[in-house]
Amino acid sequence: MTGTFVGMPAFPTAAREALGDTQLRTNLAHATRTIRDKRAMVVAEVEDWEELRVAGAAVKEAALRDLATHLETLEESLVRAGATVHWAGDAAEACAIVASITHAHGVDEVVKVKSMATAEIGLNEALEAEGIAAWETDLAELIVQLGDDLPSHILVPAIHRNRAEIREIFLRRMGDVGRPAPADLTDEPAVLAGAAREHLREKFLRAKVAISGANFAVADTGTLVVVESEGNGRMCLTLPEVLISVVGIEKVVATWSDLDPMMRLLPRSSTGERMNPYTSTWSGVTPGDGPQEVHVVLLDNGRTRALADDVGRQALRCIRCSACLNVCPVYERVGGHAYGSVYPGPIGAILNPLLRGVSDEQSASLPYASSLCGACFEVCPVRIDIPSVLVDQRAAVVDSHRDDRVPKAEALAMRATAWAFSDSRRLAWAERASGLAGRVLTRFSRTTLPGGRAAAGRLPGPAAGWTGARDLPAPPEESFRAWWDRTDGGTKGDGS
Repeated sequence: MTGTFVGMPAFPTAAREALGDTQLRTNLAHATRTIRDKRAMVVAEVEDWEELRVAGAAVKEAALRDLATHLETLEESLVRAGATVHWAGDAAEACAIVASITHAHGVDEVVKVKSMATAEIGLNEALEAEGIAAWETDLAELIVQLGDDLPSHILVPAIHRNRAEIREIFLRRMGDVGRPAPADLTDEPAVLAGAAREHLREKFLRAKVAISGANFAVADTGTLVVVESEGNGRMCLTLPEVLISVVGIEKVVATWSDLDPMMRLLPRSSTGERMNPYTSTWSGVTPGDGPQEVHVVLLDNGRTRALADDVGRQALRCIRCSACLNVCPVYERVGGHAYGSVYPGPIGAILNPLLRGVSDEQSASLPYASSLCGACFEVCPVRIDIPSVLVDQRAAVVDSHRDDRVPKAEALAMRATAWAFSDSRRLAWAERASGLAGRVLTRFSRTTLPGGRAAAGRLPGPAAGWTGARDLPAPPEESFRAWWDRTDGGTKGDGS
């Protein structure tokens, strides 16, 4: 691993490699099954769960429909409370703002709360290039950082690691960047957590600048909300003198009361808990209490592009719970790295193309990284119809190649089909050729489908990718039109 997703191959290539890693598949199967079961248990306790999902979706949709107004209200509320608001159009602008603030305080290190937005923009790497060390304080993010690894899950970034691997990473790397792990470190979870706690404590106590994201931003009160399970977020949000929060513009909700359904949906859908152990809220600066300088960077980075998509805009309702990852049969087998982004799984398969477009091969491969089984929609707490958006994004991928100078094999096949179907004589000729192919394939078939119908095995050439994992029914030896003519509409002959 390189520590960055830049240059990652397209999903089919990356997935094929991941499928060969048996340890990875074992780790993923165990972890996703555990989280799935916990979620199912606590969700079953809520009698009106479906009504709660509808309410959560309505809150987010209402905010998106008047996003500009809510963002202006949020800015006014934050400034009134003593915060400084910055607007960032893209990743480079956001990273430059954060680096500038950090340099202004003469520090060469910051502590961070787990944040998808900062991972999305590559903030750690940008700060490193400026001579600033950014220390992750979430346990799973710390494991990823010390292992020079990449996150593979929205909620549990180190889900692909087991206890033995984590112990080895701590022993090998902790001493290079701070307090070393004890020499007698075991792989017991409590012992590993204790080593991380001791390692991080000195960083918390000396840090002057902290960086966070936000789960929600309440427009009318100027309140940012972070929910977490370890207490590291509370340390980052209260101890340093300066706090910089990088917040995606889609995180806004209109009012404090709008938080109600969200705070009931998120913990059950993410960690399988009835409520989060730590919920931190802050509104600007409070004299003598907490950071005395607060900056909020409101990040676009493709979100307005997604908002303009009538079908895909619903992806901006996402509250990053990761429930869709834990039920996805594709994710469970290949893990998060195959998606080439900090947003893996079903939500990543639509969010990445919506934010970045489908002009590059890696992004264009993601809408196809799904079986369209629909399990993701069934568990999504804000009712994002991921399968529908996937299909729509597949259409966008096809449309993006319509003007290619060298058309793809699929496009050529569709053109040939249109040519044959547009003339009855050509169609009749194609049916006769299909019947001949059917007789040949039936004779040499290696596969039989239910009902006794023959199917071709793996075909060579361009069809190999399709038939390598799917049964291809052999064409019928006689077309329907030929049968109709021969039997006079089924009234003559054997009628079969």
